[in-house]
Amino acid sequence: MATPPPAVKVYGPALSTAVSRVLACLNEKDIPFQLIPLNMSKGEHKNPHFLKIHVCNTYYTSLVHSTLSLILINCVCVLLLSHTHILIILNSFQPFGQVPAFQDDHISLFESRAICRYVCEKHGGEKGNKQLYGTNPLAKASIDQWLEAEGQSFNPPSSTLVFQLAFAPRMKIKQDEGAIRQNKEKLKKVLDVYDKRLAETRYLAGDEFTLADLSHLPNIHYLVSSSDHEDTAALFTSERENVSRWWTEISTRQSWKNVIDLYPKP
Repeated sequence: MATPPPAVKVYGPALSTAVSRVLACLNEKDIPFQLIPLNMSKGEHKNPHFLKIHVCNTYYTSLVHSTLSLILINCVCVLLLSHTHILIILNSFQPFGQVPAFQDDHISLFESRAICRYVCEKHGGEKGNKQLYGTNPLAKASIDQWLEAEGQSFNPPSSTLVFQLAFAPRMKIKQDEGAIRQNKEKLKKVLDVYDKRLAETRYLAGDEFTLADLSHLPNIHYLVSSSDHEDTAALFTSERENVSRWWTEISTRQSWKNVIDLYPKP
């Protein structure tokens, strides 16, 4: 008898920072999943089943080239058409049109951080990393406050830098040097706070690896891997001792290595 497919399905490409956040969480919790990439060239974004689970409802201009590649950055879909025509897909369903879409049997969810919390709450101490979302109210509160710091303080400047440094060159878009400088300065201030915190504890929410740390992995990965801007990578690898130690520890976890393995090979 054939083995049934996993009950958990994640819709979206692994290259998406939001998708990879969810995949890392599922790996930490040892939850089998099926990753279902989007194939826009085949019109899968119009599939009724796809729309039903709240992934994308798109408005787009006519396609003049047949070669399509999809990049998703912080829940914004960007299409590259033969590297010359760029379509920003405006998602108006779900209600924000964000990705990934997540299914667990009959349950559908969106927002990567909410999905991660759901996975941890559902499986608790049953599977995988039992400390990922804490085991008591105080631990959860500590994790939540650093998740908020990631979402509100770290994510805005780091996401801008991910786009400008990692994706704009691939898309043949001229980089905005002003935006790069401005957001580097913003990010430095956030990392100064992190460095002080990490001088006191091994990880952001305490001495255990949690969602607070995991949620940073996708954006930092792109910034550290941006070979044309070594000074940006240095923010995480050399300029701040505690941040550097922290990044080395979290980026070498097997759960994250398994996500990287899903990235398309160049």
